[in-house]
Amino acid sequence: MRKRVLISMPLVLIFFSCASTKTSEPIVKDYQIGEKWTWKWERKVEGEVRAEGEDIQEVVKYNGTLGLWNGVDTLEIPIATNKNQSSTPFRNWPLKVGKKWKYESEWENNEGTKGKTIQDVEVVSFEELNVEAGKFKAYKIEYKGIVTNSRGFKGEMTDIWWYSPELKTYIKHINDDGYGLYTNELTSYSEPE
Repeated sequence: MRKRVLISMPLVLIFFSCASTKTSEPIVKDYQIGEKWTWKWERKVEGEVRAEGEDIQEVVKYNGTLGLWNGVDTLEIPIATNKNQSSTPFRNWPLKVGKKWKYESEWENNEGTKGKTIQDVEVVSFEELNVEAGKFKAYKIEYKGIVTNSRGFKGEMTDIWWYSPELKTYIKHINDDGYGLYTNELTSYSEPE
C-alpha cells in the first residue's frame, strides 16, 4: 500500500504544477534583436484555396528600444506590461487554463469596410502542438461569437489560437467565419545569431 502512495504522489505534483501554470505578457526584456518568426497562411472557401501567403516578424532596433518588424511596418514592443488593459482585451494576461473573458473589437479593413467583433474567450488547455516549425507547449484559446460589418453582414465566428510562451507568440490560428476557413501556422523560428 505504501508503494502505491509514493508512486501516486509524483503524478499529483506533476498534474498540479501543469494545472497551475500561467503566463504573463512578454515585454521588451524578453526579446532579442534578430529573433524571427515566419508563418504560412491560407484561406479556403468550399475546400478550395482562394488566398495564401506568408507573414514574418523580426525583432529590430526601433525608437531607442526594440520593435517587431513585419516586412512593412514596425510596432514598438512594450517596455512593461500594460496596467491599463481594456476591459474586453484580445489577450487577458496572465494566461492560465480555465480563464474566461469577453473580447470586443471595432475595425476597418483595407477596402474601407467597418466592422465589430464580439467573442467569448476561454483558455481551454495547455498542450503540446506539432507545427511545421517544431513541437511546442501552447495555450489553446477559443474565441466564439459574432462578427458584423457595414455591408450588412452578421454571422458567427470562431477562432482558435495556440499561444506558445516559449516563443512569445502564437504558433497556430484557425478562423471559421461560416463562409470559409483561414489557417495560419508557424513554419520557422530563428534565434538571434
